[in-house]
Order: sequence, then structure tokens, then C-alpha cells
Amino acid sequence: MSSKARQILILLGPPGSGKGTQATRLSKTLNLPHISTGDLFRGNIKNGTALGHQVKKVMDSGNLVSDELVLAILFDRIGQKDCEKGYLLDGFPRTIPQAEAFDKRLSKGSKVCALNLLVKDENIVKRIAGRLTCKSCGTIYNHYFSPSAKEGVCDKCHGELIQRADDNAAVVEERLRVYHKQTEPLIDFYAKKNCLFNVDGEQSSDQVYQNLSDLMTSSTSPGCHLNRRPSTCE
Repeated sequence: MSSKARQILILLGPPGSGKGTQATRLSKTLNLPHISTGDLFRGNIKNGTALGHQVKKVMDSGNLVSDELVLAILFDRIGQKDCEKGYLLDGFPRTIPQAEAFDKRLSKGSKVCALNLLVKDENIVKRIAGRLTCKSCGTIYNHYFSPSAKEGVCDKCHGELIQRADDNAAVVEERLRVYHKQTEPLIDFYAKKNCLFNVDGEQSSDQVYQNLSDLMTSSTSPGCHLNRRPSTCE
């Protein structure tokens, strides 16, 4: 494999499908940096970088960060030494134009695999709108899937369980509407490139992770073959 070749994993799925959780676990298993565009924005703003100043100016004005600026921040990050063998993207790309622009800027020999977590809309709503957080210790519960023994009371510290303002059905349904319109088309985009892998995201977090791990070490997976050593891809 060329020294310039990189293994790039892209986590796809609706909001609340568990992308962040799986990305964190896969990052450790495969020794690939976990890169979230949201974290990059916050980091650049906090550190007062030139790109961070640009992002802050845009966000303070109430506008959306342009694709050009998103890509500039992303490629600044993936140009660092720890990304030489590859990296895992969480939250990018969000649209077809972003994916196309990203592809054009990739170095020759880069291998892309898109891992898509399948979760039905009604279960996404239950996952997010049913989420409750302890006001005292931060333990998270779910009204539908993992309720506390006593309604509204934390099992660990007996603190009050509260719901975040944006964890309600109306907000979740709007986020899903945007996802279906803007981001879901990426599934077909990567399927046509023969590098899309679907995984049932409605199983337990551990089972989803196990299925992803099994998929990535399977020699029969089409499109690309991942190995626990991220430098191997064929």
C-alpha cells in the first residue's frame, strides 16, 4: 500500500442512531483518530486559530458555516501526523455536495468505507424524546428503554431526572426531516461507489459494535477489507 494511502471510515445514520458512541469505540479498536466536525469547530474557536475566528464570525451572525470553511478546517486536521494511516469521520459529510468536494480533495489511494446504522424513525424519537438526565450526577435514563426504578428519581443518587429542552418529539422530528432531505441521500451515493455497509442499529450498543467489528475483519466484505491494523486495506 502506498505510504499516502489512508483508510477513511465514515459513520452514517440518523440523529440518535449511536454514531458518536460507535465512533468512539471503533477509534480505540482500530487506532484511528475520531474526528467530529462539531469538535473541530469548538476546538478552533477555543484555541483562537485563524479558522476558528472565521467560524465564530459566521456563527455569531446566525449563518451556516460554508462547505468551503468546513472542508478547510477538516483538511487542516486530517493533514496532521496522527491521520497518516487513516481516520474516522463522525458528522461529515452531511450532504452530497460535501461528499463530492471531499472526494475531490482526497489523496490518491485513499480507501473510503461508509458504515450506515439503520434505525427506524419511531425508535429514534423514543431514544431521544424519552431521554432523561439526573440533575445531580448526570446519569442518563430513557423512559422507554431504561427507566429509573422510581419515576423522575435517579437510582444512583436520588436526584431529580430532567429532560433537555431539545429532547422533545417536535425537535427530534424536525431533525429527522432535515436528515432525510439532506443526509440520507449519502446512503445511495456511497452504495453506488460499492463502499457502503449497512448495520442494524436497533440492537444493543454492544451488539452493534460487535457487528461492526466483525464486518471490518471480514475478508468477504465488498469494496474494501479492513483490518485491526488500520494500515491494511485492499
